[in-house]
Amino acid sequence: MTDTTLTAARRLLPGREVRRGRRSRHDRRSSLLTILMWTCGLYFLFPLVWLVISSTKSNTDLFTTFGLWFGHRFSLWDNLVDVFTSQDGIFLRWLGNTALYAGAGAVGAAALATLAGYAFAKYDFPGGKVLFSVTLGAIMIPLTALAIPTYLLFSKAGITNSPWSVILPSMVSPFGVYLMRVYASDAIPDTLIEAARVDGAGEFRTFWQVGLRLLAPGIVTVFLFSLVATWNNYFLPLVMLNSSTMYPITVGLAQEQAASAAGGGAQILFSTVITGSFVSVVPLIVSFLYLQRYWQTGLATGGVKG
Repeated sequence: MTDTTLTAARRLLPGREVRRGRRSRHDRRSSLLTILMWTCGLYFLFPLVWLVISSTKSNTDLFTTFGLWFGHRFSLWDNLVDVFTSQDGIFLRWLGNTALYAGAGAVGAAALATLAGYAFAKYDFPGGKVLFSVTLGAIMIPLTALAIPTYLLFSKAGITNSPWSVILPSMVSPFGVYLMRVYASDAIPDTLIEAARVDGAGEFRTFWQVGLRLLAPGIVTVFLFSLVATWNNYFLPLVMLNSSTMYPITVGLAQEQAASAAGGGAQILFSTVITGSFVSVVPLIVSFLYLQRYWQTGLATGGVKG
């Protein structure tokens, strides 16, 4: 081996050591991130696993067996029968109310957010930036802080204790407007809108036949977010509704558990409440599994382009 070859080899060694050190740090960072992601996943799945297992237990097994293991007898079917036959089947009424409130609210929120987001993204009008800033500020306001003022407003209008008192507030989604504005800004090229105008299409026809199809992933994303938020909403229906036949599942199950606890029969209805909670989660899981491809596409595209 010549001196030139030895010199070249010595020069390459530091570079290889640097690359080896970088790979080592990258591997350690990847391992930490993997552990963190698994920890977060287990943290979020833990309540669902407990709920599924607890819904298969009888009242006795709920208080005598380990929470994360099945009881001595598989009582899921008996619990389901109790859920759907308790109080003359009022759980089905609560389930229907929840589907109505969440479905109508999600459709309205997706429609309004799409129209507003498209307008903010593609039109330059006086006060547009101010209105969008107000929309961003509304995201920071907790919904519970608006429940009482909304109740007083709806009480003056005479629509409390009606489906509209829950549906109308659910149709307002500042985050949905922000998401659709970010998504529409690049999902719909300005040149495409100009081409439609040159062809003689009006503004509404351009939005309906051109923009709406390109915004479909974002619309489904807003729909899913609003559906989950309204389905799980507890405080707003509690404030707005005073008839048990108008309750959604969240308020109905909470009132049922509170009534049984006040009467000294908490353990009698405990398995019924838990199983009812499990049944109420199933439609959301099905909706998410069905719409997740659209949700992932809309969220990823909007996040990258924003």
